[in-house]
Amino acid sequence: MVKKSLALSEAAGCAVIAAAAFWLNTAYERYGGALGILFGAVNESAWEHAKIFSAAYIGWSLLQYSWIKLPFRRYAAIKCIGLYLLTGLVLGVCCVFPETCMRLSAAAVVAVQALTYFLETADIRPEEYFAPAVMLLLLYYLMFFSFTIFPPKAGIFRDPSGGWGVLSAFFAHKTRV
Repeated sequence: MVKKSLALSEAAGCAVIAAAAFWLNTAYERYGGALGILFGAVNESAWEHAKIFSAAYIGWSLLQYSWIKLPFRRYAAIKCIGLYLLTGLVLGVCCVFPETCMRLSAAAVVAVQALTYFLETADIRPEEYFAPAVMLLLLYYLMFFSFTIFPPKAGIFRDPSGGWGVLSAFFAHKTRV
């Protein structure tokens, strides 16, 4: 019974994560403000696409945990693996195929959800890696918030229109008003 409800929630997660990411893609343009900056895409760089998909993944993971009730240490370690894998896949897809980035990133969500389902139902012990997973999550949040505001001058942060991160998008947005 638990496997069936877990499989259904992972499948539903594919649709919810993709839909939330598509909505977050335009959240900054629609709402602006700090929440739009932190969780929405401020430009079309690979980093911003990874940011919206990872924010949707984290949100879904928290919601899913609230009703699935798997052992916390096991669940957190598995979802941390999924978060890093999803971020890597989205960055790779967006760098190689920038024109179809959103659609291929949605396909990456399906792959990650399938992997996390396999890990959640497999006879392995990911909870032994709970402490490193917590440290990796803290590192991810530090990277998430600092690179959103102050991105390094690297290709994954460059907007195809020439901007770099939220500051260039913020000033471009203010001059359009």
